[in-house]
Amino acid sequence: MATEIPVSDNQNPEIDNPNKQIFILSGQSNMAGRGGVNHHHHWDGVVPPEGQPKDCILRLTATLHWETAREPLHKDIDTKKTCGVGPGMSFANAVRDHVSPVGPLGLVPCAVGGTAIKEWARGEQLYENMIKRAKESVKGGGQIRALLWYQGESDTSSHHDAEAYKGNIEKLIMNVREDLSLPSLPIIQVAIASGDKKYLEKVREAQLSINLANVVTVDAKGSQLKDDHLHLTTKAQVELGHKLAEAYLSHFGPSKYDAHPSA
Repeated sequence: MATEIPVSDNQNPEIDNPNKQIFILSGQSNMAGRGGVNHHHHWDGVVPPEGQPKDCILRLTATLHWETAREPLHKDIDTKKTCGVGPGMSFANAVRDHVSPVGPLGLVPCAVGGTAIKEWARGEQLYENMIKRAKESVKGGGQIRALLWYQGESDTSSHHDAEAYKGNIEKLIMNVREDLSLPSLPIIQVAIASGDKKYLEKVREAQLSINLANVVTVDAKGSQLKDDHLHLTTKAQVELGHKLAEAYLSHFGPSKYDAHPSA
Protein backbone atom coordinates (compact mmCIF):
# COMPACT_ATOMS: atom_id res chain seq x y z
CA MET A 1 0.00 0.00 0.00
CA ALA A 2 1.40 3.37 -0.99
CA THR A 3 1.81 5.76 1.90
CA GLU A 4 2.76 9.38 2.23
CA ILE A 5 6.36 9.69 3.44
CA PRO A 6 6.66 12.62 5.83
CA VAL A 7 9.36 15.19 5.32
CA SER A 8 11.82 15.76 8.16
CA ASP A 9 10.40 17.68 11.10
CA ASN A 10 12.58 20.68 10.29
CA GLN A 11 10.74 20.96 6.98
CA ASN A 12 7.25 19.93 8.11
CA PRO A 13 5.15 23.08 7.65
CA GLU A 14 2.40 21.69 9.88
CA ILE A 15 4.54 21.98 13.03
CA ASP A 16 3.86 25.70 13.30
CA ASN A 17 0.28 25.60 12.03
CA PRO A 18 -1.88 27.43 14.62
CA ASN A 19 -5.04 25.48 13.79
CA LYS A 20 -4.17 22.19 15.47
CA GLN A 21 -7.03 19.85 16.38
CA ILE A 22 -5.70 18.29 19.58
CA PHE A 23 -6.44 14.97 21.29
CA ILE A 24 -5.11 13.89 24.68
CA LEU A 25 -4.22 10.18 24.95
CA SER A 26 -4.15 8.97 28.54
CA GLY A 27 -4.53 5.99 30.85
CA GLN A 28 -2.26 2.98 31.24
CA SER A 29 -0.40 0.43 29.12
CA ASN A 30 -3.05 -0.42 26.54
CA MET A 31 -3.30 3.27 25.65
CA ALA A 32 0.49 3.65 25.69
CA GLY A 33 0.63 0.58 23.41
CA ARG A 34 2.18 -2.84 23.75
CA GLY A 35 1.29 -4.11 20.27
CA GLY A 36 4.25 -5.95 18.75
CA VAL A 37 6.23 -6.07 22.02
CA ASN A 38 7.47 -9.60 22.76
CA HIS A 39 8.27 -11.46 25.98
CA HIS A 40 11.81 -10.10 25.90
CA HIS A 41 10.52 -6.54 25.86
CA HIS A 42 11.53 -5.82 22.29
CA TRP A 43 9.20 -4.08 19.87
CA ASP A 44 9.09 -5.78 16.48
CA GLY A 45 9.01 -2.42 14.70
CA VAL A 46 6.02 -3.40 12.55
CA VAL A 47 3.77 -0.41 11.84
CA PRO A 48 0.46 -1.38 10.20
CA PRO A 49 -0.77 0.61 7.19
CA GLU A 50 -3.42 2.23 9.39
CA GLY A 51 -0.70 3.63 11.67
CA GLN A 52 1.68 5.11 9.13
CA PRO A 53 2.96 8.65 9.77
CA LYS A 54 1.77 11.69 7.84
CA ASP A 55 2.83 15.32 7.95
CA CYS A 56 -0.65 16.34 9.09
CA ILE A 57 -0.50 14.18 12.25
CA LEU A 58 1.73 15.51 15.03
CA ARG A 59 2.68 14.46 18.56
CA LEU A 60 3.79 16.50 21.55
CA THR A 61 7.10 15.14 22.81
CA ALA A 62 8.09 14.73 26.46
CA THR A 63 10.02 18.00 26.10
CA LEU A 64 6.85 19.77 24.90
CA HIS A 65 7.76 20.17 21.25
CA TRP A 66 5.63 19.19 18.26
CA GLU A 67 7.01 16.65 15.81
CA THR A 68 5.63 14.31 13.14
CA ALA A 69 3.80 11.53 15.00
CA ARG A 70 5.23 8.03 14.66
CA GLU A 71 4.89 4.75 16.50
CA PRO A 72 5.56 4.21 19.32
CA LEU A 73 3.70 7.36 20.32
CA HIS A 74 4.53 6.94 24.03
CA LYS A 75 8.21 6.04 23.71
CA ASP A 76 9.38 9.08 25.72
CA ILE A 77 6.38 9.18 28.09
CA ASP A 78 5.95 5.59 29.34
CA THR A 79 9.70 5.21 29.74
CA LYS A 80 9.90 2.36 32.27
CA LYS A 81 8.41 -0.15 29.81
CA THR A 82 8.85 -0.93 26.12
CA CYS A 83 6.16 0.74 24.05
CA GLY A 84 4.79 -0.56 20.78
CA VAL A 85 1.63 0.05 18.79
CA GLY A 86 -1.32 1.64 20.56
CA PRO A 87 -4.64 2.99 19.28
CA GLY A 88 -3.52 6.58 18.76
CA MET A 89 -2.14 6.50 15.22
CA SER A 90 -4.95 4.44 13.72
CA PHE A 91 -7.42 6.77 15.48
CA ALA A 92 -5.69 9.83 14.04
CA ASN A 93 -5.49 8.45 10.51
CA ALA A 94 -9.14 7.40 10.57
CA VAL A 95 -10.26 10.84 11.77
CA ARG A 96 -8.16 12.57 9.11
CA ASP A 97 -9.66 10.32 6.45
CA HIS A 98 -13.14 11.58 7.32
CA VAL A 99 -12.50 15.24 8.16
CA SER A 100 -11.88 18.09 5.75
CA PRO A 101 -8.53 19.56 6.82
CA VAL A 102 -8.99 22.38 9.33
CA GLY A 103 -5.42 22.05 10.47
CA PRO A 104 -3.07 19.30 11.61
CA LEU A 105 -4.23 16.72 14.11
CA GLY A 106 -2.12 16.88 17.28
CA LEU A 107 -1.73 13.94 19.68
CA VAL A 108 -0.68 14.52 23.28
CA PRO A 109 0.52 11.17 24.75
CA CYS A 110 0.20 10.97 28.56
CA ALA A 111 -0.45 7.27 29.35
CA VAL A 112 1.79 5.32 31.73
CA GLY A 113 1.63 1.55 32.13
CA GLY A 114 0.64 -0.14 35.38
CA THR A 115 -1.06 2.91 36.88
CA ALA A 116 -4.20 2.81 39.01
CA ILE A 117 -6.95 5.43 38.87
CA LYS A 118 -5.91 6.87 42.27
CA GLU A 119 -2.56 7.80 40.70
CA TRP A 120 -4.49 10.06 38.32
CA ALA A 121 -6.09 12.09 41.12
CA ARG A 122 -5.66 15.85 41.10
CA GLY A 123 -2.37 16.73 42.78
CA GLU A 124 -0.68 13.47 41.78
CA GLN A 125 2.27 13.64 39.39
CA LEU A 126 0.58 11.80 36.50
CA TYR A 127 -2.48 14.01 36.60
CA GLU A 128 -0.55 17.25 36.91
CA ASN A 129 1.77 16.26 34.05
CA MET A 130 -1.24 15.48 31.84
CA ILE A 131 -2.76 18.90 32.58
CA LYS A 132 0.58 20.64 31.98
CA ARG A 133 1.01 18.89 28.64
CA ALA A 134 -2.57 19.64 27.60
CA LYS A 135 -2.18 23.34 28.39
CA GLU A 136 1.17 23.48 26.59
CA SER A 137 -0.34 21.86 23.50
CA VAL A 138 -2.54 24.87 22.72
CA LYS A 139 0.02 27.62 23.35
CA GLY A 140 0.91 27.83 19.66
CA GLY A 141 -2.75 27.79 18.68
CA GLY A 142 -5.37 25.11 18.29
CA GLN A 143 -8.17 23.49 20.24
CA ILE A 144 -8.38 20.42 22.44
CA ARG A 145 -11.10 18.30 20.85
CA ALA A 146 -11.25 15.28 23.20
CA LEU A 147 -9.56 13.18 25.86
CA LEU A 148 -9.18 9.49 24.97
CA TRP A 149 -8.92 7.40 28.14
CA TYR A 150 -8.05 3.68 28.47
CA GLN A 151 -7.32 2.58 32.03
CA GLY A 152 -8.70 0.32 34.74
CA GLU A 153 -6.81 -2.97 34.54
CA SER A 154 -4.78 -1.98 37.62
CA ASP A 155 -7.99 -1.52 39.61
CA THR A 156 -9.31 -5.07 39.09
CA SER A 157 -7.32 -6.82 41.84
CA SER A 158 -8.92 -5.22 44.88
CA HIS A 159 -12.58 -5.00 45.86
CA HIS A 160 -11.94 -1.57 47.36
CA ASP A 161 -10.36 -0.23 44.18
CA ALA A 162 -13.06 -1.68 41.95
CA GLU A 163 -15.80 -0.35 44.23
CA ALA A 164 -14.26 3.14 44.20
CA TYR A 165 -13.64 3.20 40.46
CA LYS A 166 -16.80 4.92 39.30
CA GLY A 167 -16.45 7.79 41.76
CA ASN A 168 -12.77 8.17 40.90
CA ILE A 169 -13.21 8.28 37.13
CA GLU A 170 -16.14 10.71 37.39
CA LYS A 171 -14.02 12.95 39.64
CA LEU A 172 -11.15 12.74 37.15
CA ILE A 173 -13.41 13.85 34.30
CA MET A 174 -14.74 16.79 36.31
CA ASN A 175 -11.24 17.83 37.41
CA VAL A 176 -9.82 17.71 33.88
CA ARG A 177 -12.66 19.82 32.52
CA GLU A 178 -12.31 22.32 35.34
CA ASP A 179 -8.52 22.59 35.17
CA LEU A 180 -8.52 23.01 31.38
CA SER A 181 -11.49 25.42 31.51
CA LEU A 182 -13.31 23.16 29.05
CA PRO A 183 -16.57 22.26 30.86
CA SER A 184 -17.94 20.34 27.87
CA LEU A 185 -14.69 18.58 26.85
CA PRO A 186 -15.57 15.31 25.09
CA ILE A 187 -14.28 12.22 26.87
CA ILE A 188 -14.06 8.90 25.02
CA GLN A 189 -13.21 6.14 27.47
CA VAL A 190 -12.53 2.48 26.78
CA ALA A 191 -14.24 -0.23 28.82
CA ILE A 192 -11.41 -2.64 29.61
CA ALA A 193 -11.02 -6.05 27.99
CA SER A 194 -8.60 -7.59 30.48
CA GLY A 195 -7.33 -7.55 34.05
CA ASP A 196 -7.69 -9.61 37.21
CA LYS A 197 -10.82 -11.72 36.77
CA LYS A 198 -11.71 -11.20 40.42
CA TYR A 199 -13.06 -7.70 39.86
CA LEU A 200 -12.77 -7.21 36.10
CA GLU A 201 -16.53 -7.13 35.63
CA LYS A 202 -17.01 -4.73 38.52
CA VAL A 203 -14.67 -2.18 36.93
CA ARG A 204 -16.31 -2.70 33.52
CA GLU A 205 -19.72 -2.20 35.14
CA ALA A 206 -18.49 1.11 36.59
CA GLN A 207 -17.15 2.24 33.21
CA LEU A 208 -20.28 1.27 31.31
CA SER A 209 -22.59 2.96 33.82
CA ILE A 210 -21.07 6.44 33.68
CA ASN A 211 -23.77 8.91 32.73
CA LEU A 212 -22.11 12.29 32.29
CA ALA A 213 -22.63 14.74 29.43
CA ASN A 214 -20.22 14.33 26.51
CA VAL A 215 -18.80 11.06 27.84
CA VAL A 216 -18.87 8.15 25.39
CA THR A 217 -17.68 4.61 26.10
CA VAL A 218 -16.10 2.27 23.55
CA ASP A 219 -16.07 -1.38 24.64
CA ALA A 220 -12.84 -3.32 24.12
CA LYS A 221 -14.36 -6.61 25.32
CA GLY A 222 -13.61 -9.38 22.85
CA SER A 223 -10.49 -7.67 21.48
CA GLN A 224 -7.62 -9.99 20.60
CA LEU A 225 -5.11 -10.20 23.46
CA LYS A 226 -1.46 -11.14 23.41
CA ASP A 227 -0.20 -14.27 25.18
CA ASP A 228 0.00 -12.31 28.44
CA HIS A 229 -3.83 -12.11 28.41
CA LEU A 230 -3.53 -8.44 29.35
CA HIS A 231 -2.37 -6.38 26.39
CA LEU A 232 -4.03 -5.87 23.02
CA THR A 233 -2.29 -7.15 19.89
CA THR A 234 -1.31 -4.76 17.12
CA LYS A 235 -4.36 -5.85 15.13
CA ALA A 236 -6.66 -5.23 18.09
CA GLN A 237 -5.11 -1.81 18.67
CA VAL A 238 -5.83 -0.81 15.06
CA GLU A 239 -9.43 -1.96 15.47
CA LEU A 240 -9.73 -0.02 18.74
CA GLY A 241 -8.34 3.11 17.10
CA HIS A 242 -11.04 2.83 14.46
CA LYS A 243 -13.74 2.37 17.11
CA LEU A 244 -12.49 5.46 18.94
CA ALA A 245 -12.51 7.43 15.70
CA GLU A 246 -16.04 6.27 14.90
CA ALA A 247 -17.20 7.30 18.38
CA TYR A 248 -15.55 10.70 18.06
CA LEU A 249 -16.86 11.42 14.57
CA SER A 250 -20.40 10.30 15.30
CA HIS A 251 -20.76 12.14 18.62
CA PHE A 252 -18.42 15.13 18.39
CA GLY A 253 -17.22 15.25 14.78
CA PRO A 254 -16.54 18.05 12.31
CA SER A 255 -20.16 18.89 11.60
CA LYS A 256 -20.40 19.79 15.30
CA TYR A 257 -17.19 21.87 15.48
CA ASP A 258 -18.96 25.19 15.14
CA ALA A 259 -22.27 24.22 16.71
CA HIS A 260 -20.77 22.60 19.81
CA PRO A 261 -17.27 23.95 20.55
CA SER A 262 -15.34 22.24 23.34
CA ALA A 263 -15.16 25.34 25.48
